[in-house]
Amino acid sequence: MEKIIDIIESIAHEKDLDIEDVKRTVCLALTKTAKKIYGEDYDYESIINTDTKTLKLFQKILVVKDDDERLEDEKDKYTGVSEAKEVDPDIEIGDELTYELPLDNLGRTAAATLHRELEFHIQRLLENQLFDKYKNMVGNSIFGTVTRVDNEEATYVEFDEVRAVMPRRNRIKGEIFKVGDVVKAVIRKVFIDKVHGIYVEISRTSPKFLEALLALEVPEIKDEMIIINSSARIPGERAKIALTSLHPNIDAVGATVGTKGMRINAVSGELNHENIDCIEFSSIPEIFISRALSPAIISNVKIVNGKAIVTLPADQKSKAIGKSGINIRLTSMLVGMDIELVELEGSSGQASETLKDPNALSNLFG
Repeated sequence: MEKIIDIIESIAHEKDLDIEDVKRTVCLALTKTAKKIYGEDYDYESIINTDTKTLKLFQKILVVKDDDERLEDEKDKYTGVSEAKEVDPDIEIGDELTYELPLDNLGRTAAATLHRELEFHIQRLLENQLFDKYKNMVGNSIFGTVTRVDNEEATYVEFDEVRAVMPRRNRIKGEIFKVGDVVKAVIRKVFIDKVHGIYVEISRTSPKFLEALLALEVPEIKDEMIIINSSARIPGERAKIALTSLHPNIDAVGATVGTKGMRINAVSGELNHENIDCIEFSSIPEIFISRALSPAIISNVKIVNGKAIVTLPADQKSKAIGKSGINIRLTSMLVGMDIELVELEGSSGQASETLKDPNALSNLFG
């Protein structure tokens, strides 16, 4: 194991890994190898000497009383205190002695085992590094090339060092991808699978994808002069997004929509022509809800026990609900609150429409 530091530096450079991480991995691989060669029941310690650039392996032996029964059957794991003091006069019961195990005569079996262990743990180190990298990218947009579409219509997209998976449920209705297509999506979640390694799931149906596309298209959002307070989508159909301007001379809605709608239309086109409503956010819930229910004209909003009671003229109710209930559902998801519609007294009768569990639909798509 001469010049082990040179080997470690070579591995770290080739794999783009931290040298200290590779050092710990090499020591771990050697310790695992020792357990397989000498026995799982024994304790070992691997140490790298940076001065001599060598790797050393030690077996640790526990110091016990001279009459300890374990000395009879497990001499390799325990040593009596009297014998231990011959090596170190200051040693006490409960301390550990370490004996160096020579590495030069381990044999081919041990060398092959060490090689396999090192490969395995370096691979785990690479996976953990990638996991940390992409875990911090959850919610960010990516684009890559489709490499495969399986029988369950899951789309595999290759980007950077990984192959991401977009399950069918994360694809906008009506979209069909084929090998070679370039796809934009957002990283939805990342985890490590015991069989297949790092798993990156991407989505085109998440509200975060809409937000990521807006950040790419609208410089004011990217530069954080406009912030996105919340968003809600029914993928491929309609979306609502709440915006706040942090600059007195910037109109949040106008800047996001763009001249003649160019910016918002570009985002809509990427989302299979999803209609996107841009709403100016208000910290006053009643005003925010009133704006979010557009195009309906609202007479009054009252918050009661966490639910919004919205009063409106009878001829505005259908607009507030929207086709198949899409407008009220999106508003409920956007504001995070149940909404009940109540017609104004004196209009043609009085009725109410309540939407419960505003998070149910967002959880489904998001």
